Amino acid sequence: MAFALTPLPYDDTALAPAVSAETLSFHHGKHHQAYVDKTNAAIDGTDHADKSLEGVIAAARGSNQGLFNNSAQSWNHGFYWHSMAAESTSASDELQTMIDAAFGSTDELIKQLQDRGAGHFASGWVWLAEKDGKLSIEETHDGDTLADSDFNPLLTIDVWEHAYYLDHQNARPAYLKAVTETKLNWAFASENLARGTTWAYSA
Repeated sequence: MAFALTPLPYDDTALAPAVSAETLSFHHGKHHQAYVDKTNAAIDGTDHADKSLEGVIAAARGSNQGLFNNSAQSWNHGFYWHSMAAESTSASDELQTMIDAAFGSTDELIKQLQDRGAGHFASGWVWLAEKDGKLSIEETHDGDTLADSDFNPLLTIDVWEHAYYLDHQNARPAYLKAVTETKLNWAFASENLARGTTWAYSA
């Protein structure tokens, strides 16, 4: 089956000024679309054609770097759009308890996400993830993903330069501050935690 571009779950102006409509037009409409198109072209007529995107990622890891990069980036971006919200959301009681246990407070978690994102060398992703009932901040480089890992990803932040350059130029910390303090979708994170399995890409 061919994969479709994940629709934005909000209006393209809804994340401004943290992420502008102009950034979304390029990031979602061009970058993400290109990853999806390249994934579809690579699996057409192959044994991967009927797999889920998560299945394609797992099959390509370590054996087909081009397919892995494009399929993993398709998944990461779909997850990233949902990791942000237009309106303020709250963590479930279960998630809040785990945040307090792992980080002391939501404010401290946000600070650590900002620090890890700012310190991440070059391109990649910073994640809030759960494993064995505990939360942690994880990092993946370039196009790597937690989609086929032992972790259950709850939220992610894109730290590729194209995620923020039009709005914040080279000031990645300013982007991270804006997104983590005003746009993180704690309801989405809570749903991922409650489900207990990795989010499935759909469009």
